[in-house]
Amino acid sequence: MIKRFFAVCLSLFVLTQAWSVNELKSVDGRLSVEFGLREEGASTGCPFYRVVYDGVEVVSPSPLGVVTNIGDFTQGLTLGKCETRDVNSSYSVRTMKQSHVDYVGREMTVELERDGKPVLAIEFRVSNRDVAFRYRVYPLRDRRVCVVQQEATGFTLPEGTTTFLCPQMRPMTGFARTAPSYETSYALDEPVGKNGWGAGYTFPCLFKEVGAKKEERGKKKSKGDTPSPLWVLISETGTDGGYVGCRLLNDGGSAYRIGFPLPEEQNGMGSTGAAIGLPGTTPWRTITVGNGLQNIVETTVAWDLVEPKYKASREFVYGKGSWSWIIGMDGSCNKEEQRRYIDFSAAMGYQSVLIDAWWDKQIGYEGIEELARYGKERGVGLFLWYNSNGVWNDAPQTPIGKMSDSRVRRAEMAWMQRAGIRGIKVDFFGGDKQGMMQLYEDILSDANDYGLLVIFHGCTLPRGWERMYPNYAASEAVLASENLHFGQGACDAEARNACIHPFIRNTVGSMDFGGSTLNKFYSADNKRGTHRVTSDVYALATAVLFQSAVQHFALAPNNLTDAPAWAIDFMKRVPTTWDEVRFIDGYPGRYVILARRSGDKWFVVGVNAESAPLKKTVSLPMLNAGETLKVYADDASLQGGVETVKLNKKRTVDVVIPQNGGLVIEVSK
Repeated sequence: MIKRFFAVCLSLFVLTQAWSVNELKSVDGRLSVEFGLREEGASTGCPFYRVVYDGVEVVSPSPLGVVTNIGDFTQGLTLGKCETRDVNSSYSVRTMKQSHVDYVGREMTVELERDGKPVLAIEFRVSNRDVAFRYRVYPLRDRRVCVVQQEATGFTLPEGTTTFLCPQMRPMTGFARTAPSYETSYALDEPVGKNGWGAGYTFPCLFKEVGAKKEERGKKKSKGDTPSPLWVLISETGTDGGYVGCRLLNDGGSAYRIGFPLPEEQNGMGSTGAAIGLPGTTPWRTITVGNGLQNIVETTVAWDLVEPKYKASREFVYGKGSWSWIIGMDGSCNKEEQRRYIDFSAAMGYQSVLIDAWWDKQIGYEGIEELARYGKERGVGLFLWYNSNGVWNDAPQTPIGKMSDSRVRRAEMAWMQRAGIRGIKVDFFGGDKQGMMQLYEDILSDANDYGLLVIFHGCTLPRGWERMYPNYAASEAVLASENLHFGQGACDAEARNACIHPFIRNTVGSMDFGGSTLNKFYSADNKRGTHRVTSDVYALATAVLFQSAVQHFALAPNNLTDAPAWAIDFMKRVPTTWDEVRFIDGYPGRYVILARRSGDKWFVVGVNAESAPLKKTVSLPMLNAGETLKVYADDASLQGGVETVKLNKKRTVDVVIPQNGGLVIEVSK
């Protein structure tokens, strides 16, 4: 139904000439959103919007509205009151990519009426790099609740747009029928008009448009005149247990639309719609725009639009940790090996150890209590793995049945609090229906009551959760490090994937990748199995490149003696919480150079996936001329080393990064 409606609304808009337009511009005047209704006769209308940046249309007129079980609010609407206001706010969150944000934007709320009464409002926000909007559904007569069955929300992109998208897996497929788990490979530089593997695309979704200067619009370009590209990132934020997680669908051409969960998700349990109390709001749809990738990488829109849902129950400890499973797999989950990893974390100055699946069978609860006491004596806390499962997949890993039941979950968390456990990693979720989104929120809320941090795996994309839930640490929601153990193909593509995530997945939320290994092989003896094709400097670079406040690195105790001393020294010192990020250069899937600041110290890192060495002059305006820099770099054979240099008066550094190599620059203090 919604697919047919989407096409009809779009065709109606194209055929209609009459608009009543309301426009909202950013403070700097470069970015704007226009809202209008298609008018036909005396009363009917379909809501539409479009987005313009520097005079160029980046989202062509696209439909808006929701279909509910108390009314279809996608047509037959008239314009009511429209109010605008300035929005200025400041907030601080330690666990996201920028610790403090001063948000400056403008807001427009448009009320839509039927029979002279407001039934729907659309709230727009515009900052200098982001457009966002959400719906507010009003009570209808005596109706105080409704089910949002679908949205008409569309994103129509210009001709010539190319895509950088992650296909979503069909539900109840993959390992133990655990899909969708947001763990698939990206398709880069693809044309529009595809629908992934049939189920659309996982947020966020990146697009490159062929832009043009304002004065060139409508003019025929001369031969050889190539307009500069515009980049657009589409996502959503603010999703909690009050709605469903969404994705992008394509029905052909350059028109995309919001997709709700599929009926088969969560083993077929639960509605695909979202039940809300009235008046009630939907999550925000976000559109980040820039004439380069800086706005995409540096956006904070995922957190700008949300608020904390509760206060932190304690001062949470973030930082670095070790993790035996990525190298030793299930067999490493025993008391002796975990004691060895606790000693390793202590030697590295790390704050934690993650004990993975089967610990309840292979170590036991008393054994975990013993390990927690052992770790506490050495300043090392424990994270424990849990299976989320109730009845939505076949994953056998235990502990199972603990996180899906409120009574059992809270009893388990009370035990963890008594034992001094620092946090949990919960795996194998079952889709994006409202019941599953409520489970994420319930786990987070209960964990906060018991002073526990939470990491999610085999899970959906986080949507503003660092600010919404103060004990939320990170989510996987990416083809992560475990795949490097499972297949050589993932190892061969490691650098390519690392050059994707800073532009797409990691720009909207903390990403628990579990990487930065210094082993040559993914095995306990470091002599067999899949082998790493990337360099040691690459491993250091990804420790900064991949942002997450809690990082369980794929290091192993043997690295204290078999890895370069300079690499171990860096991995001891690298921060995991950041105050600022700056994009320097890059292209998705090819190469990336960016900088992060922790306190007063900057780290500049780069990775190259292209076959030719990457030669760049890197400008570092955030540093002072004459400062002493440590530069970690690779030679042509990926042999890494470190040298000390003085930053010149131009504040530039010439670098060469070979394929599968890395770069790290830090101020030596």
